Amino acid sequence: MENSIYLDEARDPLIIAEGWMKDGKDVAIATVVETWGSAPRPVGSHLVIDADGNFHGSVSGGCVEGAVVTEAIDVIDSGKARMLEFGVADETAWQVGLSCGGRIKVYVERLG
Repeated sequence: MENSIYLDEARDPLIIAEGWMKDGKDVAIATVVETWGSAPRPVGSHLVIDADGNFHGSVSGGCVEGAVVTEAIDVIDSGKARMLEFGVADETAWQVGLSCGGRIKVYVERLG
């Protein structure tokens, strides 16, 4: 591959999630569905999470990622998908992982 934007099977969150499900784990997937301003990860980025809080991939980084993992565990337990929104002013952006302000929307759903 001449371009490194493609993930190999060992790093692709969707393939990781499939493997976890084959191992009998309950899994949720979080997907960036909208960004505004500066966002560390583009629309379509994925984070997969199991019921124990293990995760692979990225939707943002910093505190946002931790909050998404926590919400995903609730989604696994309830079976009810959630739309999460994170937005910060520039002066607090670094603290939560949105480096230059901006907002992101992340859709979290249970797989399987």
